[in-house]
Amino acid sequence: MATTQNARAPAPETNNKMAPAEQRLLWNPENVRDVAESVGVGTMNDEALRTLSQDVEYRIGQVIAEALRFMRASKRTSMTVLDVSQALKVLDVEPLYGYDSTKSLRYGEATMGQPFFYIEDEEADFERVINGPLPKVPRETNFTSHWLAIEGVQPTVPQNPTSSEARTHDLLPKGPGANPALAAMAGQDNPNFRPNVKHVISQEQILFFEKVQAALLDDNPDPEVERLRQAALAAVISEPGIHQLMPYFVSFISNQVTLYLDDVFVLRQMMELTNALISNEYNFVDPYASALCAPALTCLMGRRIGSESGSDAMKEQYQLREVAASLIGQIARKYSSTNKVLRPKLTRSCLKAFLNPTYSPQVWYGAILGILAAGGSQAVKVLILPNLKPFDSTILQPLKEKGEASRLDFEMVVGALLKAIEAICDDDIVMDISDGNISDRETSWIREFLGEVIGDRVLRLGNQRVNRAVLDAMEFLP
Repeated sequence: MATTQNARAPAPETNNKMAPAEQRLLWNPENVRDVAESVGVGTMNDEALRTLSQDVEYRIGQVIAEALRFMRASKRTSMTVLDVSQALKVLDVEPLYGYDSTKSLRYGEATMGQPFFYIEDEEADFERVINGPLPKVPRETNFTSHWLAIEGVQPTVPQNPTSSEARTHDLLPKGPGANPALAAMAGQDNPNFRPNVKHVISQEQILFFEKVQAALLDDNPDPEVERLRQAALAAVISEPGIHQLMPYFVSFISNQVTLYLDDVFVLRQMMELTNALISNEYNFVDPYASALCAPALTCLMGRRIGSESGSDAMKEQYQLREVAASLIGQIARKYSSTNKVLRPKLTRSCLKAFLNPTYSPQVWYGAILGILAAGGSQAVKVLILPNLKPFDSTILQPLKEKGEASRLDFEMVVGALLKAIEAICDDDIVMDISDGNISDRETSWIREFLGEVIGDRVLRLGNQRVNRAVLDAMEFLP
């Protein structure tokens, strides 16, 4: 028992305690000495070297810890130079310049008394470099100019991005730390892009726009109101400083035509305003030509215009379609040089309505006038004349058989076709018609080519130039 107790008793303390082991430094103090000598500090004791080396280790550890945070935040497993630069900025230390690498560096280890690391350079075979193919000669540097935007509208040229590319670029998050998936994660599948620059107009222009609106929409039959309406249109035609208001006028016209298809008065005033805008010689209307064509086409070929069905109301509707056709012709002639697809697009829209047998006579009337106004006599010769015979048999004959109920519609459609046919002789070189009349055989040709209704009406005109122009058109058609 005594032996056991003595064994468990604490050992007697000795006076010779062991000195604590000196902490080993990771940073070589000799590097600190070399830096000190490079800045002019020649003598430095060991204690100062040790203290500075410990401080260097601490600072480097701070930088590495911050760089690791940036690396983990970027979902990477290897640290890059950019991570270290960001860490230095966070620690309020001037970053290092001139160090960059797009791929991870490879370090080699050499032993020269102590471990020494260096960046391995790729060894290149001298013979392979000499015998390898030469790189492509770079293109010669040159400069070209193109329109980035014209009056706020970006033209569709190869140098400018398309609308889909621009929309995709706008939806991408911005900034060095932006995550492209943030928009989708937040549920913003299609966020709206807001321009940085606002469209600013003066108070005088706002007042002018409001006065024009009020004058045009006032349907009071009072002569004073009519005088103010004409004065407003005259001001739009002659005012040189309303170009900033063009987007607002275009939007106003489109909204009014869309909302008030049952009001012929409002539609007529919108067509008058459109005519005033394109008649202003100070306005640059080219970027807005297509936007102005949309409400004009609606008034020209709308299936249902106006709410009344009387004879006078129908005449007003046909007059409105004539005004719209005149506007379509002005826009097509004036702005087709800057917009190459404008005239073909207008003519194609009118042709589709002309060939559709389910539309109403008012739509056919507008389509015929639209083809004549937008495409001219050549469009009539190529698009209308070859389709007149089936149009006569499938549309005009049934419309004629309805009697007095459709008498006005029938006469208006036939009158529009005769007007279009008479227009083809303006640009044609007609042969000598001094003999006065055409032969019976040519008469049968015209009737067979144009159809019974239109053929008889053309022959009853007694215009030999028109007859000869129709016969000449027959020869050039396939």
